[in-house]
Amino acid sequence: MPRPASLKRTSLPRSKEVLLLVDVINPLNFPTARDLLPGAVAASHAIARLKARLARRGVAAIYANDNYGTWHSEFRDILAACSSLLGERGEIARLLAPTCQDLVILKPQHSAFHSTPLQHLLDRMGAEKLVIVGVAADMCVMLTATDARMLGYKVWVPQDCTAAESERRKGDALRQLHGVFKCSVHAAVRRRA
Repeated sequence: MPRPASLKRTSLPRSKEVLLLVDVINPLNFPTARDLLPGAVAASHAIARLKARLARRGVAAIYANDNYGTWHSEFRDILAACSSLLGERGEIARLLAPTCQDLVILKPQHSAFHSTPLQHLLDRMGAEKLVIVGVAADMCVMLTATDARMLGYKVWVPQDCTAAESERRKGDALRQLHGVFKCSVHAAVRRRA
């Protein structure tokens, strides 16, 4: 039986380095989101610049996004809902919306590896290094990065491409990732002295 055109098989890109965007398409509608929003706005602009720079080098991008408990939806539903939000929350979604070349997976909680096909995708792509960006640095980004290290990937978590509810929480998470898990955490954009 022929495959319907809408189910056309697509090839996975080969990419030794992969940009993993964690929960960047996000309604930010939890009780402490107001504390996270300023950092998320700043991080989103840094992420957009880094993503463009990596894309020019042929680095593939995978969005690992929470499904926010909407088990009946697809990623495009989440993107549409977040993009339509007023103010900075909608601005972030519009700025970081995936391109047609980007891959997208939905995750049920925290780590992008938990109950998702991420490891399978990365294996098929030949990935060796992950650049992990997104929110929150002290929760989903951190848990994704620690899982990646335990699976043997080299990991870079650019500190200017993450956000948390406070600078202390973000700093604690990045120090833990660097000191214990040997992740690189240097900024994507080096500041001039």
